Amino acid sequence: MTTEQPQPGPHNAITDVPGVLVGQVERTDAPYLTGTTVIHVPTTAVAGVDVRGGAPGTRETDLLDPVNSNAGVNAIVLTGGSAFGLDAATGVMAALEERGQGVRVGAGEKDVVPIVPTAVIFDLGRGGGFQARPTADWGRQALETATDGPVAQGNHGAGAGAHVGGLKGGVGSASVRLADGTTVGALVIVNAAGSAVDAQGHLSAVRYGLPGEFPVLRTPTDPPPNLPGRIPGMNTVIAVVATDASLDKAATKRMAMIAHDGLARAIDPIHTLVDGDSIFALSAGKAPNRLTVTDPTTFLQLETIFAAGARTLARAIAHAVLSAETVETPVGRTLNYRDAYPSAFTND
Repeated sequence: MTTEQPQPGPHNAITDVPGVLVGQVERTDAPYLTGTTVIHVPTTAVAGVDVRGGAPGTRETDLLDPVNSNAGVNAIVLTGGSAFGLDAATGVMAALEERGQGVRVGAGEKDVVPIVPTAVIFDLGRGGGFQARPTADWGRQALETATDGPVAQGNHGAGAGAHVGGLKGGVGSASVRLADGTTVGALVIVNAAGSAVDAQGHLSAVRYGLPGEFPVLRTPTDPPPNLPGRIPGMNTVIAVVATDASLDKAATKRMAMIAHDGLARAIDPIHTLVDGDSIFALSAGKAPNRLTVTDPTTFLQLETIFAAGARTLARAIAHAVLSAETVETPVGRTLNYRDAYPSAFTND
């Protein structure tokens, strides 16, 4: 039995999972305040998804059901633009086709159908124009910037126009290295109807941080900020959890399901009728004998990975909120957590 403290990977991001790349594009000049985030797996990954929000916007999720024949995905797209934003996946597919990445359907080098599941948040109009939203070209641009390096957080990618409980939301990421060497990572777009802050002004997810990961935050003495009213439907948290452990489709689906615990720990309420909360899970491991939920000898290993996914996702939410920056737009000002609760960061 080890008492060694878990540690994040080198970037404390989903890109610490070998084989997982992230690229992002955003526009924050009026009337735009939106963006696209692409998680690219050049060698493919087994994938699962669990959708629990009452107003989801998704594409290609049925393929990920364990009873269906799809063996893996080439990329996951998380994007703004509501249902219009689903078009970003078309640009990703076109770029992957040019690279010959996808399900092979013919003898030619580029005779492939890339598998690119997608989920959207509702951020229409937040920069001043409801028609200012991601297009297919945004997906292509995001894919072309994808690397295994640090992930830009806060007002980047699909987090550019995100809100959470009236405060500025954004994109966040985190990772952890488990005792057996397995890496688990998460990336999230925090855009919820619920709040990431409790009644005392505490950022709920910070308590799940690894040693030294987050600043010491005090109980705020500021009066609660006067937050603007929220428009029903302008919400949704979307995320990806990933591991280099080799999981089958059923185990990957279970990883996505349990990752929703991370949302519930960090945001309240969650899974409302005006959210489309959706989580994808990726297994980038290539071992031929994949871990399965029907083998009792793998239960402990699987449960450790699943629990790490939920906790890492909660930490990613904290990073998203702490990294977000206050924005001034034609439709109003959205405060970040630091500007709303400055006393949380001081000794005063």
